[in-house]
Amino acid sequence: MYKYREIWHIAYPILISLVMQTIINITDTAYMGRVGEVELGATALASVYYMAIFMAVFGFSIGAQVLIGRRNGEGRYDRIGGIVLQGVIFLLVIAALLILLSMWLSPLLLSSIVTSPRIFEKCMDYHDWRIWGLLFSAVNVMGRAFYVGITRTKVLIWNSVIMTCANVVFNYILVFGAWGIPAMGIAGAALGSVLSEALASLHFFLYTVCHVDTARYGLRGRLHFVPSIVKSILSLSVWTMLQNFLTHAVWFVFFLGIEHLGELPLAITNIVRSGSSLLFMPILAFAATSSTLVSNALGAGRADDVLTVIRRVIGMNYAVTAPILILIALFPSLLLMIFTNNMELIEASMTSLYVMLGFNLLAIPGCVLFHSVSGTGNTRFALFIEIIATLLYALMIYIIIFYWRADVAWCWSVEYVYWGVMLVCTSLYFKYANWRERKV
Repeated sequence: MYKYREIWHIAYPILISLVMQTIINITDTAYMGRVGEVELGATALASVYYMAIFMAVFGFSIGAQVLIGRRNGEGRYDRIGGIVLQGVIFLLVIAALLILLSMWLSPLLLSSIVTSPRIFEKCMDYHDWRIWGLLFSAVNVMGRAFYVGITRTKVLIWNSVIMTCANVVFNYILVFGAWGIPAMGIAGAALGSVLSEALASLHFFLYTVCHVDTARYGLRGRLHFVPSIVKSILSLSVWTMLQNFLTHAVWFVFFLGIEHLGELPLAITNIVRSGSSLLFMPILAFAATSSTLVSNALGAGRADDVLTVIRRVIGMNYAVTAPILILIALFPSLLLMIFTNNMELIEASMTSLYVMLGFNLLAIPGCVLFHSVSGTGNTRFALFIEIIATLLYALMIYIIIFYWRADVAWCWSVEYVYWGVMLVCTSLYFKYANWRERKV
């Protein structure tokens, strides 16, 4: 049985790494908030668009993480290296194809759906640099999957610190211009993020070579393509790839709807989104912890421990997250002033911020349970849940944004629908589904 101390030992490095990675997006928003309202809005739309593409890469790593966790729980450590190496090779190929496809299709797609010419122009300035980060993300997500899967998560702290510090420095230099480098504006924010991801990839490689028993984990194999291993990963990952893509695709639709309401609502939504991303990190960290603990427990033949572990993770999640939400509710300006110094924009964002704080309380159990479903190896059912939640989410977006053309605060209420569906469906899965005997 995993004790609270053991859960925290795994969770807090993931939490710190996620917070550090989120600071990258916050940095982009904070810098753009001081460049201009158009740039601020365009960063929101372009970054969400990029994340929808990136999630195809990240989703593959989730399936790999489940397999790594199972093999780690079974004590078959030598089988882990093949999963990692083949995952990196496969994702590098996928990343290259996605870059080529996106460079061709994105201008056509965005020009047809973005109403503001100024927003479109800045979106493309961001996209044309940011898309190259997929190559380094292929290495980073598999590195994260490896260390989370073997429950050796402290390395994630240093990796994320390196990436975050590099991003802050690179973005400042490239956005505003320094040391003889001309100011690139929104394009500089994108290039800075790519360079920071490159440093993170280098760190994962050097750390693994210097501090990991590569022979024990089977990491000394030749770098050649092994279809059977990729197939075994894809048997889980194809569903998580689709699931993660759907999540961020509909998120992009949400921002697209806001863009149709005007440049000011889009700027407000970017500020609230950045705050939400930061506050969501503890929720996501505990959810990722639950996934790997469930996977390890089932691999070790301890299925009876799973529900207790999930309950403990949810309880710890509330204990960490709820006080933060209360603090922000009492002093909202502390959060909003990070992203902009425009007092009118801060005041206009207040109501949306309170709506956002509320749905996080619902997301805590929903997110932990959802990731735990993937931890059992049933990624296909996780996709089924995602489809149901996404369809209802999209329907509410259409009604509230496109049909009612409601105030931006009302638009954020669609998140309650999404997480409510998640909570109900995942609860039913653990109560009635035959997940204890599932083999992966």
